[in-house]
Amino acid sequence: MRRINKLENGRAAFAYKCAEEGKKLNKAKEYKSYVKKIPMLIKTNGLGATLAFVFSKAKKDSNRGDEAYKKIYQQLTQWFAKEENPYSEWFKKEEYKNKEVAEIVCLMKSAEYKAITKETLAFFMWLRRFADGLIEGDE
Repeated sequence: MRRINKLENGRAAFAYKCAEEGKKLNKAKEYKSYVKKIPMLIKTNGLGATLAFVFSKAKKDSNRGDEAYKKIYQQLTQWFAKEENPYSEWFKKEEYKNKEVAEIVCLMKSAEYKAITKETLAFFMWLRRFADGLIEGDE
């Protein structure tokens, strides 16, 4: 299988698994809504600012943080670490050890930041499609 097909299939398979997890949440409709809005937030504000926003919503008093944002942040963290992600090695650098994904992205060099932004948008393209198909309700 060509490398691009393998990447796309891995991305799609993981996104489907993530959407299935999102469907099981008490806030499944919110999860779906957030997944649909995050790509525009990235395009408007940048990946770093968007991850900081999602991180803040997910971590507010960790017991009271927004369940849907927590799941999305967790899933993004998992995607960045998966071998199927062509940039996973960047997140394993010694300088990023014990840091949050939101912080790592903000510390990246410009070329890395741009590549990770593109990869994140590609991941969300699949996640949006699957969330839209699996989760009932509009918003």
